[in-house]
Amino acid sequence: MTMESITEGTVLWEPPPQRVANANVTQFMAWLKTTRGLDLADYHALWAWSVQELETFWACVWQYFDVQAAAPYTTILSTRRMPGASWGDGATLNYAQHVLRNRPADGIALVFESEVCPMTELTWGELTRQVAAVAQGLRALGVGQGDRVVAYLPNIPQTLVAFLAVASLGAIWACSSPDFGTASVIDRFVQIAPKVLIAVDGYRYGGRDFARQEAVTQIRAALPTLEYTVLVPYLNADAQMADSLLWHEVLAYSGALTYAQVPFGHPLWVVYSSGTTGLPKPLVHSHGGILLEMFKFLGFHADVKAGDRFFWFSTTGWIMWNILQGCLLHGATAVLCDGNPGYPDLNRFWRFVQDARCTFVGTSAPFLLACRQAGITPNTTYDLSRVTGVGSTGAPLPPEGFAWVYEHVGRDLWLTSASGGTDVASGFVGGVPTLPVRAGQLQCRCLGVKAEAFDEAGNTLVGEVGELVITAPMPSMPLYLWHDTDGSRYHESYFATYPGVWQHGDWIRFTAQGSSVIEGRSDSTLKRMGVRMGSGDFYRVIDTMPEVSESLIVGLDLPGGGYWMPLFVVPQPGIRLDAALVEKIMQRIRTTLSPRHVPDAVLAIEAVPRTLNGKKLEVPVKKLLLGWPLAKAVNLGAVTNPQALQAFVAMAPHIAAGRLSTVLAR
Repeated sequence: MTMESITEGTVLWEPPPQRVANANVTQFMAWLKTTRGLDLADYHALWAWSVQELETFWACVWQYFDVQAAAPYTTILSTRRMPGASWGDGATLNYAQHVLRNRPADGIALVFESEVCPMTELTWGELTRQVAAVAQGLRALGVGQGDRVVAYLPNIPQTLVAFLAVASLGAIWACSSPDFGTASVIDRFVQIAPKVLIAVDGYRYGGRDFARQEAVTQIRAALPTLEYTVLVPYLNADAQMADSLLWHEVLAYSGALTYAQVPFGHPLWVVYSSGTTGLPKPLVHSHGGILLEMFKFLGFHADVKAGDRFFWFSTTGWIMWNILQGCLLHGATAVLCDGNPGYPDLNRFWRFVQDARCTFVGTSAPFLLACRQAGITPNTTYDLSRVTGVGSTGAPLPPEGFAWVYEHVGRDLWLTSASGGTDVASGFVGGVPTLPVRAGQLQCRCLGVKAEAFDEAGNTLVGEVGELVITAPMPSMPLYLWHDTDGSRYHESYFATYPGVWQHGDWIRFTAQGSSVIEGRSDSTLKRMGVRMGSGDFYRVIDTMPEVSESLIVGLDLPGGGYWMPLFVVPQPGIRLDAALVEKIMQRIRTTLSPRHVPDAVLAIEAVPRTLNGKKLEVPVKKLLLGWPLAKAVNLGAVTNPQALQAFVAMAPHIAAGRLSTVLAR
């Protein structure tokens, strides 16, 4: 099989019998047969049972992973109503206690490297000692159950230590990455009225140092409820700040580590939506809900085991950081990396994978495609033999991306693409190591997740593109949005279209085999002559062309009537978007997709605007082109390259005046 012959649905990997036998999900099915008398034929039968017998499934997850509760639950799920499902009634427990229980003191809990620090390891014993110290220090500052502790920290061990300390106290955690704009950080933190801020003095990215103490001063001034600041000297070991404690002073506390036993539904953390078109939504997740979901998702859908080295490249501003730390629940080693994975070149990432001896490697689909575009071949340069799994998320991974992983990372590994999000700190659809890997497709619906595709009338679709919906509750769905006292914002965000059904905002197509393809964001729908098209279809075709770095497509209902669908492309360095390349792009779309998909124009831009988490800003660009003011169309603090928006701002007056020819001539 050649890379050129691989199309969507091509089987690229079949799990070897030994891999199937050793998979966590296989062990779970055997346990169900022994303890519950359930003889389930395969994964699909397991999934069907998990959503039909939802309460029993989650009770089994609780028992299988030996959840320790100071008080047991009376009902695991009292009602399937959405919103308003109530989980774990009566139970009291603590998330951090499950992370640190029964760990070998000399085992390796963390591996870390950054552009500032060489590779280091932290044992379980030392991790526990540091968590205990920071918990005692925060307690001395008056932090208790329900208080908010916010962090302005990169992906470093101190961040994970601080989170576990906060969780052990029953306090509530929230974190923003220091590469976020100051206004964006304030927008997030001010909503939850924090008592303590833990902040870094600076960080290094791509060989450049970024001092952050001035930003910390601005953040402190904007948080009227703030009582204390703890400074983590990271970029400069001698860094200090007036009216602040230093991290080493907090680490000097001593005392036994204790765990506040809080209700199942007690808030664990607040995470935020991207906030690209308004104030970021503060999503509140619970101790118990996240505990169950991390056991299930990482145990069954990432196949994490004790002793594994689990690495997912992420900043602390992406939900994948929260999921990465969840591997500790399984006794695995969390592998942390801070800095630019492409500096000084993209091989840095794969060199780190080798040196950290990773067994599972996670990253974003755009990063894998960038590696493909750069023509690097990691498996001929580095020893990646320990890698048994590769994860991809953040955007759809096209068949060409799947092919590159199997050709240039490893042929005998499991590639799992997942889609879910910040909203539930988990996946709706993803992978499992007992099923084949098909190019361009996500292997399965996740256990306990009743994911479906709906048409506009709420009918279930198979083999056609529809709205991704969840028709039964998940324990990690938000308890509520902070300060959304009447629940109206929560309802409007997820339940306004289909009452009682979670609408996620993605187009999805489920196949007859139970696999799926994410077709793009439904709120950036392309619709010609009544036919809906997902932007993901275009990106799978265009972003893999050797002449194109990346692309963006939007559809506009023009003020004077009519529909205009331009495709914006960023040519590769040294390539000019001339008439020949435009025709090549048009022809590729025409033959690979359909004549209906051919855009009305192909225009060159310098960069595709993206969120801080790497998502393309389709909806804000659409608003800008339709004449929305920049400040109302997008929150610039949530954009990684705001200068890229100016090209669309400049086009808007011409579109409003009907001068499309002027736009085309630019």
